[in-house]
Amino acid sequence: MRKGAESSRGLFWTVTVLCLASDWMQVGEAIWLNLPGASRTKCVSEEIQNNVVVLGDYVVISEDHSHTLPTLTVKVTSPYGNNIHHQENVTHGQFAFTTHEAGNYLACFTVDGHYQGSGDVSVNLDWKTGIAAKDWDSVARKEKIDGVELELKRLEGAVEAIHENLLYLKSREAEMRTVSETTNARVAWFSILSLGICIAVSVTQLWYLKRYFLKKKLI
Repeated sequence: MRKGAESSRGLFWTVTVLCLASDWMQVGEAIWLNLPGASRTKCVSEEIQNNVVVLGDYVVISEDHSHTLPTLTVKVTSPYGNNIHHQENVTHGQFAFTTHEAGNYLACFTVDGHYQGSGDVSVNLDWKTGIAAKDWDSVARKEKIDGVELELKRLEGAVEAIHENLLYLKSREAEMRTVSETTNARVAWFSILSLGICIAVSVTQLWYLKRYFLKKKLI
């Protein structure tokens, strides 16, 4: 009976991991940004850990068909402000990089000032990270695999990505816990210092008042 329960539990966890892996392989999203007029900027950001592949494709779609297609200035920066991608006067493009810093990566889109249209400017951004950014067709050709074997390869990569992300979250949790403990210790010492100052001021006031009353022979 116990052996059957353990087998069922193992099957449950296997199915759970596979479901998570399937969802993880789809970590890529199409984002629509509406920029109302010239010189307007909108940005998107995502927190990404170190050593992750990021791919982005963007294209301009204008609702005002009476004018030429507006152009953009596109800038992608790292958490420390380093320029990763910078293009001006473009209507479409793409960027690809591997992260070397953990944190929020920012992509900003600005409509160039010479745009004279009245309608909104829409930007379609296809943002992919991690396992979703991998070229599986090239992997299949290189390793000469297809079908179920290719799907298992993708699942294996997704499971590895999930494991790396869990380790990253664990390290972030440890960092946050350290910061929290340090802050609590500083607050405790500040409270003790404040209490000490209050006691010292009170004792000084009592001493001064007693001395004053004795000098005036009021007590």
